[in-house]
Order: sequence, then C-alpha cells, then structure tokens
Amino acid sequence: MSTISPSSWLYGSIQLRRNRGLGGLYLVVAAFLILYAVLFPGILSIGGFSKFTQNWFPLALVTMAQALLMLNGGITLAIGPLVSLGAVIAATTMEGALGVSGGILAVAAAGLAIGAITGAIVTHLRLPAIIVTLAGSFIISGVALILLPRPGGAIPDWLSTVLAGHTPVAFLLLVLILALWKAFLATPLGLGIYAAGDNSVGAFRSGVPVERVKVAAFALSGLLAALTGLFVAAQTGSGDPVIGTPFTLNSIAAAVLGGVGFLGGKGTMRGAICGSLLLSVMINVMFFLGFPPVAQYVAQGLIIVGAVAVPEFLTQWRARR
Repeated sequence: MSTISPSSWLYGSIQLRRNRGLGGLYLVVAAFLILYAVLFPGILSIGGFSKFTQNWFPLALVTMAQALLMLNGGITLAIGPLVSLGAVIAATTMEGALGVSGGILAVAAAGLAIGAITGAIVTHLRLPAIIVTLAGSFIISGVALILLPRPGGAIPDWLSTVLAGHTPVAFLLLVLILALWKAFLATPLGLGIYAAGDNSVGAFRSGVPVERVKVAAFALSGLLAALTGLFVAAQTGSGDPVIGTPFTLNSIAAAVLGGVGFLGGKGTMRGAICGSLLLSVMINVMFFLGFPPVAQYVAQGLIIVGAVAVPEFLTQWRARR
C-alpha cells in the first residue's frame, strides 16, 4: 500500500494554491475560442491556426517576461522599448557582416545585458523597480531611435518565411519555451524566484541568494522581450523603433488576467500564458462581431478590473464567513 510522503503533500498543496481560480479562466478562454472558431472557421485550418498563433506569440512572450518579474515581486515598464530595440538590432545586423546567427546573438546579448543591469540597479541600490524601468524605458527608446530613426532595415526573406510563414512554428516555439520554463523551475534558481517573491526575508534565511535571483529574473525577462522584438521584425520584414510600445501595458494586463499578483509569489506561468491567450482571442472576437476599436479598449479595461476585483471580493467574502 503506497503512502503519500510529506514532501508530496506539501508540493500538491502549493500547486493547488497556485492554481486556485485558474479553472474559471480556462473555461472563459475555451468559450472565447469556440466563439472565435464559429465566427472564423478558417482558424481550424493549418494556415489559419498558424496566423492566429503568430499574432498571439509576441504577446505570450512579453507576458512571460512580465510575469517572471511579477512572480519575483517586481515589474518592468521597459518591455515595450526592449521589444523595439530587439527589432531594430535584428533589422540592422542580419543583412550585414554579422549575418543571421550574429544578429540573433546580438539581440539576445542586448536583452540579457540590459535586463541584468536593470536588475543590479534595482537590487543593489534598493530602488523601486517601477521607477528604474520607467527611466530605462526612455533610455532604451532613445537608443533604438539612434540606431534606426525611422522604420527600415531588413530581415532575410527565408527567416521571415520560417518564423511567420504558413506553418505553426510560432506555436511550436511557445511549447518549447514553456518546456524550458518547466525545467528551469526545477533548478535552485527557478525555485528561488517563487521563494524570493513570496517572502524574501524567509527565503534569504533559508539560503536562497535573493539578490542573485532577482538579477537573474530581470536578465531572463530582458532576453524574452528582446527575442520578441526579433520575432516581430521577422513578421514585418523590417525594424521599427517604436513598434513595441503597446506591449508594456498589454503584458501587465495579460499577466493580471492570468492571476499573477503584483506582490510576488502568487500566480503561475501557465496562468499568465492563458491570460495572454484570452486577451488575444477576445480582441479577435470583438473585431469579427463588429465592435469599434474604442469599445475593444473599454471592454478590455472592464475585464481586467473584473479579473482583479472579483477574486479579491471572494477572498474577503470567505474571510467574513
């Protein structure tokens, strides 16, 4: 007769707490996907599915970048500018001497370096992340405009075809990234992100290198944001120094929709991804239903307020019982 070990029970309890409320989110997403398939049956074809996932993929990636910091108790307002910078670097290097591989390395190195520097400033100088990343967003936007003052540059046609053609490469890349995230969570660094976000003092006393974990979280977040810019550049075939602007607020909105809390340690990456999917499919559904863009923004805001307010209301209601 098998017995449940204390560690298994503890792990199950933690997973149950992290996934609380996600069942409702999955049902809402499923309802929107069914409605979208009814309105646009083409999504059920390979080509339609590929295009949908290509449009969703950049938002999913920046949501992961934002959620990574929110789980750790931080936040960044520099995601949009980092997406723009990644697109600009890709478009200005891949057709030159560096080639495609050199361009990808340059984008990845820029994202990692900027993220690590930002994390080091936040951690070691004890400055609020929202202020540091706000200042950083202006600097990064300026650098992107210096490198490419107006939309231009070029991405090799074959790379655009591979990433944004008629095959679901974007979806496969997202599955691969999620698998890597799952493996990363099993490492001490991955576990430290949740621990430092939930209770940094307790994590430090337990031997978690809290400062190193925070810097690593910022570095990985910067890497994801810059790679998002590379993908966006591949979609358009060129670079644009302001193309990432909408991603900053949308990444926060998607993470909140997915149940990720602002104070750290609350939420899951699968919830954040699901939140980005809900945001993406909801915009498409409203477009096919003929809603004007202004109504889409209003509905988006109301849903986000509801996603934050309803769980809080339920928590207070349970506490009063």
